Amino acid sequence: MEKRLKSYTKWGMLLVTFLGILLHFLYEFTGKSMWAGFFSPINESVWEHMKLAFFPLLVYFLYEILCIQKQFPSLSSASAWGILIGTFSIPIIFYTYTGILGFHLLALDIATLLLGLFLGFYGQRKKMNQNSFLPAGRGFLSWGLVILTCLCFFIFTFWPPALPLFIE
Repeated sequence: MEKRLKSYTKWGMLLVTFLGILLHFLYEFTGKSMWAGFFSPINESVWEHMKLAFFPLLVYFLYEILCIQKQFPSLSSASAWGILIGTFSIPIIFYTYTGILGFHLLALDIATLLLGLFLGFYGQRKKMNQNSFLPAGRGFLSWGLVILTCLCFFIFTFWPPALPLFIE
Protein backbone atom coordinates (compact mmCIF):
# COMPACT_ATOMS: atom_id res chain seq x y z
CA MET A 1 0.00 0.00 0.00
CA GLU A 2 2.89 2.37 0.81
CA LYS A 3 4.45 1.59 -2.57
CA ARG A 4 1.22 2.58 -4.31
CA LEU A 5 1.12 5.90 -2.44
CA LYS A 6 4.73 6.63 -3.43
CA SER A 7 3.84 5.99 -7.05
CA TYR A 8 0.86 8.36 -6.80
CA THR A 9 3.11 10.98 -5.25
CA LYS A 10 5.83 10.70 -7.90
CA TRP A 11 3.45 10.80 -10.86
CA GLY A 12 1.24 13.38 -9.16
CA MET A 13 4.14 15.78 -8.69
CA LEU A 14 5.03 15.49 -12.36
CA LEU A 15 1.43 15.97 -13.45
CA VAL A 16 0.68 18.99 -11.25
CA THR A 17 3.95 20.61 -12.34
CA PHE A 18 3.01 20.10 -15.98
CA LEU A 19 -0.53 21.40 -15.37
CA GLY A 20 0.80 24.43 -13.51
CA ILE A 21 3.08 25.29 -16.42
CA LEU A 22 0.24 24.84 -18.92
CA LEU A 23 -2.08 27.01 -16.85
CA HIS A 24 0.46 29.83 -16.94
CA PHE A 25 -0.13 30.18 -20.68
CA LEU A 26 -3.81 29.21 -20.92
CA TYR A 27 -5.28 32.72 -20.66
CA GLU A 28 -3.13 34.11 -23.49
CA PHE A 29 -3.50 30.93 -25.57
CA THR A 30 -7.31 31.17 -25.46
CA GLY A 31 -7.30 34.80 -26.59
CA LYS A 32 -7.91 36.07 -23.05
CA SER A 33 -11.09 34.07 -22.64
CA MET A 34 -13.01 34.83 -19.45
CA TRP A 35 -13.50 31.14 -18.62
CA ALA A 36 -9.72 30.57 -18.84
CA GLY A 37 -9.14 33.57 -16.57
CA PHE A 38 -11.03 31.86 -13.78
CA PHE A 39 -8.41 29.08 -13.66
CA SER A 40 -5.22 30.64 -14.98
CA PRO A 41 -3.31 33.87 -14.30
CA ILE A 42 -4.61 36.92 -16.16
CA ASN A 43 -1.67 39.08 -15.02
CA GLU A 44 1.65 38.79 -13.22
CA SER A 45 0.39 39.38 -9.67
CA VAL A 46 1.29 36.94 -6.92
CA TRP A 47 -2.43 36.26 -6.35
CA GLU A 48 -2.93 35.16 -9.94
CA HIS A 49 0.11 32.92 -9.79
CA MET A 50 -1.26 31.14 -6.73
CA LYS A 51 -3.75 29.58 -9.18
CA LEU A 52 -0.84 27.64 -10.69
CA ALA A 53 -0.70 25.57 -7.51
CA PHE A 54 -4.34 25.67 -6.40
CA PHE A 55 -6.12 24.25 -9.43
CA PRO A 56 -3.62 21.51 -10.39
CA LEU A 57 -3.45 20.34 -6.76
CA LEU A 58 -7.24 20.44 -6.49
CA VAL A 59 -7.73 18.38 -9.65
CA TYR A 60 -5.06 15.85 -8.78
CA PHE A 61 -6.04 15.40 -5.15
CA LEU A 62 -9.69 14.91 -6.16
CA TYR A 63 -8.48 12.22 -8.56
CA GLU A 64 -6.56 10.57 -5.72
CA ILE A 65 -9.62 10.69 -3.48
CA LEU A 66 -11.64 8.89 -6.14
CA CYS A 67 -8.96 6.24 -6.67
CA ILE A 68 -7.46 5.43 -3.27
CA GLN A 69 -9.73 6.90 -0.57
CA LYS A 70 -10.69 3.43 0.72
CA GLN A 71 -7.09 2.51 1.54
CA PHE A 72 -6.36 5.87 3.19
CA PRO A 73 -9.31 7.08 5.31
CA SER A 74 -7.81 10.48 6.12
CA LEU A 75 -6.99 11.25 2.48
CA SER A 76 -9.90 13.60 1.85
CA SER A 77 -9.32 16.01 4.71
CA ALA A 78 -5.53 15.76 4.31
CA SER A 79 -5.88 16.62 0.61
CA ALA A 80 -7.75 19.82 1.39
CA TRP A 81 -4.98 20.87 3.78
CA GLY A 82 -2.39 19.99 1.11
CA ILE A 83 -4.13 22.27 -1.39
CA LEU A 84 -4.18 25.13 1.10
CA ILE A 85 -0.57 24.62 2.19
CA GLY A 86 0.70 24.45 -1.38
CA THR A 87 -1.28 27.49 -2.50
CA PHE A 88 -0.57 29.81 0.41
CA SER A 89 3.10 28.88 0.64
CA ILE A 90 3.63 30.68 -2.68
CA PRO A 91 3.12 34.25 -1.42
CA ILE A 92 5.03 33.43 1.78
CA ILE A 93 8.04 32.16 -0.18
CA PHE A 94 7.83 34.92 -2.80
CA TYR A 95 7.62 37.80 -0.34
CA THR A 96 10.32 36.26 1.84
CA TYR A 97 12.86 35.91 -0.93
CA THR A 98 12.04 39.25 -2.56
CA GLY A 99 12.19 40.91 0.86
CA ILE A 100 15.68 39.51 1.38
CA LEU A 101 16.97 40.22 -2.14
CA GLY A 102 15.01 43.39 -2.81
CA PHE A 103 13.98 42.14 -6.27
CA HIS A 104 12.57 39.03 -7.94
CA LEU A 105 14.11 36.64 -10.44
CA LEU A 106 12.26 34.45 -12.92
CA ALA A 107 14.25 31.37 -11.88
CA LEU A 108 13.31 31.91 -8.23
CA ASP A 109 9.69 32.55 -9.19
CA ILE A 110 9.62 29.15 -10.93
CA ALA A 111 11.34 27.57 -7.93
CA THR A 112 8.68 29.16 -5.72
CA LEU A 113 5.94 27.37 -7.67
CA LEU A 114 7.80 24.07 -7.57
CA LEU A 115 8.40 24.40 -3.83
CA GLY A 116 4.74 25.30 -3.30
CA LEU A 117 3.64 22.17 -5.18
CA PHE A 118 6.09 20.05 -3.21
CA LEU A 119 4.82 21.52 0.07
CA GLY A 120 1.25 20.76 -1.02
CA PHE A 121 2.09 17.08 -1.47
CA TYR A 122 4.26 17.01 1.64
CA GLY A 123 1.52 18.64 3.71
CA GLN A 124 -1.08 16.21 2.43
CA ARG A 125 1.09 13.16 3.11
CA LYS A 126 2.07 14.45 6.57
CA LYS A 127 -1.59 15.01 7.52
CA MET A 128 -2.47 11.53 6.26
CA ASN A 129 0.10 10.00 8.59
CA GLN A 130 -1.20 11.73 11.69
CA ASN A 131 -3.28 9.15 13.51
CA SER A 132 -5.38 11.78 15.25
CA PHE A 133 -6.36 13.50 12.02
CA LEU A 134 -9.98 13.52 10.96
CA PRO A 135 -11.19 10.49 8.98
CA ALA A 136 -12.92 10.75 5.61
CA GLY A 137 -16.06 12.87 5.53
CA ARG A 138 -15.03 14.96 8.54
CA GLY A 139 -12.89 17.62 6.85
CA PHE A 140 -15.60 20.29 6.86
CA LEU A 141 -13.27 23.11 7.87
CA SER A 142 -10.49 22.22 5.44
CA TRP A 143 -12.81 21.74 2.45
CA GLY A 144 -14.77 24.84 3.44
CA LEU A 145 -11.53 26.83 3.23
CA VAL A 146 -10.72 25.27 -0.15
CA ILE A 147 -14.17 26.27 -1.48
CA LEU A 148 -13.79 29.78 -0.04
CA THR A 149 -10.35 30.11 -1.65
CA CYS A 150 -11.76 28.96 -4.99
CA LEU A 151 -14.56 31.52 -4.79
CA CYS A 152 -12.02 34.22 -3.94
CA PHE A 153 -9.99 33.26 -7.02
CA PHE A 154 -13.10 33.60 -9.19
CA ILE A 155 -14.14 36.95 -7.70
CA PHE A 156 -10.76 38.61 -7.20
CA THR A 157 -9.55 37.69 -10.67
CA PHE A 158 -11.84 40.26 -12.19
CA TRP A 159 -12.46 42.51 -9.16
CA PRO A 160 -9.19 42.54 -7.19
CA PRO A 161 -8.83 44.56 -3.99
CA ALA A 162 -6.25 47.35 -3.94
CA LEU A 163 -3.66 45.31 -2.01
CA PRO A 164 -0.05 44.45 -2.93
CA LEU A 165 -0.89 40.75 -3.36
CA PHE A 166 -3.13 41.64 -6.31
CA ILE A 167 -0.82 44.16 -8.04
CA GLU A 168 1.30 43.13 -11.02
